[in-house]
Amino acid sequence: MIRALFLAVLLAGYYTADAAPGSTPGEVPVGGHLRDVILRGLNGPPAPLSGFRGSALIINVWASWCGPCQAEMASLERLAWLELPVRFKIIGISTDDDADQARSLLTRTNATLSHFIDQNLMLENMLGASRLPLTLLVDAEGRVLRKIYGARQWDDAQSLKLIADTFRAAAHPP
Repeated sequence: MIRALFLAVLLAGYYTADAAPGSTPGEVPVGGHLRDVILRGLNGPPAPLSGFRGSALIINVWASWCGPCQAEMASLERLAWLELPVRFKIIGISTDDDADQARSLLTRTNATLSHFIDQNLMLENMLGASRLPLTLLVDAEGRVLRKIYGARQWDDAQSLKLIADTFRAAAHPP
């Protein structure tokens, strides 16, 4: 009995450990180009992902049940309203199974950003959301420049520098 319990605890730890990048089926790696998909709107109409091309893009992947996701949402809203020399758009992708739960969080937080919801793990897998929150910095051609796992204050000095440096480097490669 103790041996079976030990094995169960060991396996549970294995399956809940942080997944390494590249661990989701069909994941687009850093440097790869996002495939076009139709995004299902949560607080607006559906939109093709390719509709965001021509502009740098920040994609935040979240879930309504994720405390760290909720903690960073306000800073993403503030970031969207800052006047910065680097121009980009910000969208959110919910991995919730229930669109009503995701919409409820958006209503409670007075979200103004465009948010979409995943269907059948398609975006979760393509973006590499093996853990949440996940934020991707994507260039104007749809190339993934950086993936950041974990919550941040997106409008603080450190994050603003990260964003500016990443998008500037992509616009002016060595």
